[in-house]
Amino acid sequence: MALLLSCVAGDLILSVLAVILSGWRYATPIVYGGTLVISAILSGIALFAVAQSPMSITLPLGLPWLGAHFRLDALAAAFLLIVNFGGAGVSLYALGYGRHEPEPGRVLPFYPVFLAAMNLVVIAADAYSFLLAWELMSLASWALVIARHRTNGNLRAGYIYLLMASAGTFALLFCFGLLAGAQGNYAFAAIRAHHLAPSLTGLALALALIGAGSKAGLVPFHVWLPLAHPAAPSHVSALMSGVMTKVAIYAFIRIVFDLMGPPQWWWSVAPLLLGGATAALGVLYALMETDIKRILAYSTIENVGIIFIAIGLALAFKASGLAGAAALALTAALFHVLNHMLFKSVLFFGAGTLIVSTGTRDIEKLGGLINRLPYSSAAVLAASIAISALPPFNGFASEWLVFQSILVSPQLPQMGLKLIVPGVGVLLALAAALAAACFVRAFGITYLGRPRTPAAAAAREVDRWSLAAMLGLAALCLFVGLFPGLAIDWLQPVASAMVSGRMPPQSSIAWLSIVPVSASRSSYNGLLLFGFMVAAATIAAAMVHRFASRAVRIAPFWDCGYPNLGPQVQYSATSLSQPIRRVFGSVTFGAHETVDMPAPEDPRPAKLVRTIRDPVWDFLYAPIAVFIDRAAGLLNHIQFLTIRVYLAMVFVALVALLTVLALWG
Repeated sequence: MALLLSCVAGDLILSVLAVILSGWRYATPIVYGGTLVISAILSGIALFAVAQSPMSITLPLGLPWLGAHFRLDALAAAFLLIVNFGGAGVSLYALGYGRHEPEPGRVLPFYPVFLAAMNLVVIAADAYSFLLAWELMSLASWALVIARHRTNGNLRAGYIYLLMASAGTFALLFCFGLLAGAQGNYAFAAIRAHHLAPSLTGLALALALIGAGSKAGLVPFHVWLPLAHPAAPSHVSALMSGVMTKVAIYAFIRIVFDLMGPPQWWWSVAPLLLGGATAALGVLYALMETDIKRILAYSTIENVGIIFIAIGLALAFKASGLAGAAALALTAALFHVLNHMLFKSVLFFGAGTLIVSTGTRDIEKLGGLINRLPYSSAAVLAASIAISALPPFNGFASEWLVFQSILVSPQLPQMGLKLIVPGVGVLLALAAALAAACFVRAFGITYLGRPRTPAAAAAREVDRWSLAAMLGLAALCLFVGLFPGLAIDWLQPVASAMVSGRMPPQSSIAWLSIVPVSASRSSYNGLLLFGFMVAAATIAAAMVHRFASRAVRIAPFWDCGYPNLGPQVQYSATSLSQPIRRVFGSVTFGAHETVDMPAPEDPRPAKLVRTIRDPVWDFLYAPIAVFIDRAAGLLNHIQFLTIRVYLAMVFVALVALLTVLALWG
């Protein structure tokens, strides 16, 4: 623990150093190099701490009667690895990408604080330290979101993010207050020993969902995410999307599985329903977008929904005494958390390379970049396959485990869950299919075809630090997909601690297969599948060269026999998503299309205008904003009243209070 806390202190010292070195040319490599080393050390600690006994330490900080408690157990170690491995990858990428930052002095001091705060959240063992670190994490990330404050919309994104983060913190504060009870001991050990009244468990669960869900991007608390992630620099976006949302998921698991006591079956209903809705709506949102960073942000919402579905299943199984099935579902959730950190980081790195190379985030203005950016496009292609849950990459393995959890749900004794879980499974299948369509669209429009603008035609490959981070994490996506049993076995101490169950050891199964339940039900061998795919592709290529011409011909692009067509005749992102927009968008998002077709002799070009509304914003947040605005307007008049009116108000208030006291007595 001493080394762990020393590393966190090292991040904070780097933040101070960044302020001192502000303006010096070597500040960027020093800060990102330092965070890379610290994150690598913490990753090594976490890797081996999962299987070790919990370690605790109390520092004489904070409230005098409480102190600051820190504890490293299996759950904290798993998320400590996710935070710091993701942080190491982002720091490596930022060694190159950070040189393009126009105002590094607005990013460098807050980046190490952000990492330190996420580490402190994960290892905090009392509510005071947890909330303090949580708020520090929110404030540091808010400062990073508005780092480019001169760009249109970024300040609004930061404002909405700050509002949602504050609401989430208040929800967690009240949640911990309920869990601590009248004794007011906020140490997690005391909260575990305190038994919450059954009538209050529903309220505590709702507050945990609001507090953690607002940070994770769970629908309907997601509205900040597609604004804040694109506003931040790309390496910060990767950290927020791949890591910070997972810290929120850690908070929910810690509260519900560890601090609230034995679960009831109905606790699983809200995570299941919200998770299913989040997965489906997230990917539909992504399919409507043409801004690459907003596409990735909405895709994060979809993956958070998948993780909450698995968490809801784990709660249902644990409450029903099905420890093995609960371990399967919780392992699926944690495995997808790990995988999402890997492939989403690569995708945001790819977005950063696009912005550096072409100066735009609009995929309608790109195209043909696979020839200009061959290495980064290969990494993005691998991550796109992984996030689309296609074998043999890691995304398939974890989503397959989630589906296996759904398939064992008929064992649940509650009729309500027997009806809900299949419906959620349908939403999960829909989300998986649409995710593949989303990334076929995003990668195809961006990297294939012909360049649509001169900027895309002149793009150049990025620096070696950025490429090393992208290719390294993309290779890990393939490695984890080929050998998922290693990750599953590594996560078993967490499942054992949270749900008192374990999956069968996967490393002892022959041929490196994974068998989540039993060999008679299902099994998966990523290495065998990969070998089959390589062999099939090799045989197909050999057959083509054997029976067709061996000569390689280079010809211009053509379409149905017409050569030399302009890039405008290619499919665009908008046209590719039009069928899905017309099927789902008109009902879900109020999507509307208007065609402006000029008269035959009018030289103006035809124009297609499409509008999409977020119903959550329109029906939930917009009315709240209007109410607050009107209430603030009314209250504003109070400061202009006369002294006589103030005295009258005080008198009326005093009479009202005395009346209440008289009636109360």
